[in-house]
Amino acid sequence: MFYNILYLCQKNNVMYTEFHTNANMLDLNFLKGIKAMFKSKSISIIITEEQDETEYLLQSDANRKMLEESLENVKKGKLIEVDIDQYLKK
Repeated sequence: MFYNILYLCQKNNVMYTEFHTNANMLDLNFLKGIKAMFKSKSISIIITEEQDETEYLLQSDANRKMLEESLENVKKGKLIEVDIDQYLKK
């Protein structure tokens, strides 16, 4: 899994970008991509370990109950279909 969040800080015209991936996915191409994005600018690279989303959600009793109920509904075929195009039009 790999995804990138890119945004520009309008106050001081500084670009911020976040990359979320597994350490096993890092390679020379990743570094080449960063170098291409920022060219000769000074940059900071900060590494943080991310908590597994499922573990995080299961910490709360209320979330755990909701997730267990949702899984049970899936097993029973109780699904809600959503037309993403209709949702995006709102």
